[in-house]
Amino acid sequence: MGFWRLFRGRKVTPDKKRSQPPEPEERPASDQFQVGWATDIGHVRQRNEDAVFVMTAHQTGGHGLVPFGLFVLADGMGGHRLGDIASALATRIVAWHIITETFLHTLREEEPGADRPALSEVLVDAVNQANAAVGVEVPGAGTTLTCALLIGPRAYIAHVGDSRAYLVLPNRLEQITRDHSLVDRLVELGQLTQAQAANHPQRNVLYRAVGQRGELEVDTYMRTVPPGASLLLCSDGLWGTVEEGTIIRIIHEAPSPQIACERLIQAANEAGGRDNITAILVRPPGET
Repeated sequence: MGFWRLFRGRKVTPDKKRSQPPEPEERPASDQFQVGWATDIGHVRQRNEDAVFVMTAHQTGGHGLVPFGLFVLADGMGGHRLGDIASALATRIVAWHIITETFLHTLREEEPGADRPALSEVLVDAVNQANAAVGVEVPGAGTTLTCALLIGPRAYIAHVGDSRAYLVLPNRLEQITRDHSLVDRLVELGQLTQAQAANHPQRNVLYRAVGQRGELEVDTYMRTVPPGASLLLCSDGLWGTVEEGTIIRIIHEAPSPQIACERLIQAANEAGGRDNITAILVRPPGET
């Protein structure tokens, strides 16, 4: 008997401050992803411009399927009109394209062929389709976009903007993605220190985002999530507010990824909640 679960991130509206998934059901986790996610408007913004898409799939019986997960996070650009619409549209377009080109082929038991694009190409095409759609349907708006396609413990990541993907290791965070911000670029060029960048007034100004005109350059990465580690996707409302040591401690002390995400949101709000805050935390199959 096969089954798959789909969870689409709900937007936080002005009359409903927080949007979180229902309490996770208890089930064996040895051959499934353990996933948590949470999003919050924070204490300053008038609306939540972050959008989330989370999908996990698992099949029992017969040969089964390798556990499959798709995780997408987009942060509508503050200061741009309709940033919340841009982020929601981008997540939908990216999820639709990746699911169509990967998971649906698997359900039909189609073998990979020479005419099938590589997974990194599928992700890049998905982000470029989102870029074109946002440019046409929400002109003037923009969004970051970070997505991770997990097949077992292997993560394929596509990224634009300054939301981040991290490997959460036993005693440190390993930042996978690179920020496409003007300030981060100045750090790379040696014109700013990390300490200066942390408090720079233009640290959230991006030079690359979904919705920009013309061809979009998309960064791609491939990582294997090792035993004992997790994958964290988060918006700058978390990483820009909560220290890395605190993030590591919260994740390792929490009894589940869902509780970890809720505590991360709480920590960001206690630190001021100056922006929307979103976190997705994934532990690969085989972890308890």
